[in-house]
Amino acid sequence: MKLNLLLGAAAFALIAVPAVAADYVGGVIKSQEIDGKEVLTNAAGMTLYTFDKDVQGSASNCYDEGESKSATNWPPMFADAGATPEGDFTIIDRKDGTKIWAYKGWPLYLWIKDMNPGETTGDGVGGVWHTAVVQ
Repeated sequence: MKLNLLLGAAAFALIAVPAVAADYVGGVIKSQEIDGKEVLTNAAGMTLYTFDKDVQGSASNCYDEGESKSATNWPPMFADAGATPEGDFTIIDRKDGTKIWAYKGWPLYLWIKDMNPGETTGDGVGGVWHTAVVQ
């Protein structure tokens, strides 16, 4: 009986945890299969998102300005000072002087309401936020 419970728990754990598919830019960005899609995550497995109001290849438009707390709710996926672009991953300069990772030109962000690796609760928020999916 105990063996069946242990085997069942182990099988559930394998199903519940997203599988890591690939590492990018030195492991700073990863991809995981989540709900049948290869989704980009940070190194901790937290889902990355894109924002329709950004300008592909040139601008991030997610900032805390006035009453907007956009960057508080959607923290940018900052690039370290020594980071270098690799393949489809580039770095975009933000107007506040910081640098942010981008995938195929689209800046990448986290979502403050995702609490655990593999969650995608930010997908579709406001009709302008989307999980960053490997294409």
